Amino acid sequence: MKLTKYKLGEILDVTRGASLSGEFYATEGKYIRLTCGNFDYQNNCFKENKSKDNLYYVGDFKSDFLMEEGDIITPLTEQAIGLLGSTAIIPESGKYIQSQDVAKIICKEELLDKDFAFYLISSTLVKQQLSAAAQQTKIRHTSPDKIRDCTVWIPELAEQKRIGKLLRSLDRKIELNRAINQNLETMAKQLYDYWFVQFDFPNEEGKPYKSSGGEMVWNEKLKRDIPASWKTKAIEDIADVYNGATPSTVNEQNYGGDIVWITPKDLSDQKQKFVYLGERKISQAGYNSCSTHLLPPNTILMSSRAPIGLLSIAKTELCTNQGFKNFVPKAENISTYLYYYLNIHIRQIEQLGTGTTFKEVSREDVLKFPILKPSDTILDLWEERVSALNNKQFEIQKEKEYLTKQRDGLLPLLMNGQVSVNSDLSHD
Repeated sequence: MKLTKYKLGEILDVTRGASLSGEFYATEGKYIRLTCGNFDYQNNCFKENKSKDNLYYVGDFKSDFLMEEGDIITPLTEQAIGLLGSTAIIPESGKYIQSQDVAKIICKEELLDKDFAFYLISSTLVKQQLSAAAQQTKIRHTSPDKIRDCTVWIPELAEQKRIGKLLRSLDRKIELNRAINQNLETMAKQLYDYWFVQFDFPNEEGKPYKSSGGEMVWNEKLKRDIPASWKTKAIEDIADVYNGATPSTVNEQNYGGDIVWITPKDLSDQKQKFVYLGERKISQAGYNSCSTHLLPPNTILMSSRAPIGLLSIAKTELCTNQGFKNFVPKAENISTYLYYYLNIHIRQIEQLGTGTTFKEVSREDVLKFPILKPSDTILDLWEERVSALNNKQFEIQKEKEYLTKQRDGLLPLLMNGQVSVNSDLSHD
C-alpha cells in the first residue's frame, strides 16, 4: 500500500472558535457554548453536559461558529491527561457554539476522507506531535497552526474510506455495548431501590412487602422505619476490610510480574463496574515487600483518598495500593448488595474523611459504618436475580474493552500495511 507524506495543513483546515463575551452567557437559552468539557476524555467521543453545567449564549455571533451535525472537533487545551488530539463529532445541528478552546477540522475532500480524518487526528502519531509542541503554561495548549504542522503518512482516498468505514463500525459496536450496559445497570439500580430503599421486595406470597402491609419498625440508628426482621450492623460484621500498599518503585524487580495490582487511577480511567486488570502488575517479590493483601473475586474496592468513593467489584484475584479500603464479604449473598449500599451512602462515607493535604477515610471509620442487613432469604433471592445482570454486564464490558483495544491498535497497522482491510469487513 502506497503512503504519501503530508503536513496536516495540506489536507485539512483548522478553525478556532469564538471568544464570546461573558456578559451574554446564561443558564438557559438556545445555544450551548461548546468547550473542552463536552469531551469524554477516555472514549474520544462527544459528551452532552448535564443542563445545570451548561452555559448558554444569548447574544449575537457569526453563524460560522454554529456547529453542524457531523462536524469534527478537537480541543486546543489539555484539561485532562491525553486530551490534546482527542476528537469528537457534533451530534446535532444548530445547537452548539464553538468556543475559542475548540477547533473544527475541515477536510479537503479530494485528499482526505472525513471518517479516516477522525481517527487520524486522534491517533498516537498526531497526539505525540501535539503533545511535544504544546505550550507549557498552567494548562497545556496547542493551536490550529500546530495541528496543521503535524506530519502524517496516509494512503490513497479509496483505502482511507475503507479504513474509516471499518473503524467507524467498531465504534458503533463499542457504543452499542456501552448503551446496553448502561441499561442493565439502570435495571439493577431500580431493583435495588425497589427492594432495599422502598422495601417492596417480594414477601412470602410474592407481593411487594411494604405496599402489602408488611410490618415496619422504627430504627433509631438509621432514623427510619425498616422491615421487622431486618437488622442494623456495622460493616465489620458483614465484611473484612483490608488496606493496600505500594511496593518500592526504586526496585524494578517489584514490578512486571503476574499479580494484578490496582490503583485509584485504574478505576478513574476505566470507569467500569468490574475490575480485573490494572495499568501495572507486581511480582511476587513486590507483593512480599509490602503490606498489600491478595483479595478474592467479588471483593468490593473503594478508593479512600484522592479521590474518595470510586467503587468497583473485583472479578479476579488482585491487590491494591494504599488508596483503597477493600471489602471482602463474609457471605456470598451480600457482595453485590454491599456494592450498591456503599454507592448510595458514599456521601456520608466521604464526610468521614480527614487530612490536610487531601482527605482520607480511615479503616477504623469504615469498620464502624452502619449498614442495613436484610434477611438472608431476601439476600439469596436478590443475589439470584442480580447475578444474571452482573454476568451479562461483565461479558459486555470485556467485549467492549477488547474492541476498544483493537480499534486503537488497528490504525497504525493499517497505515503500515501490516494488515489490510477486507472489503467484506468494511461493510455496514
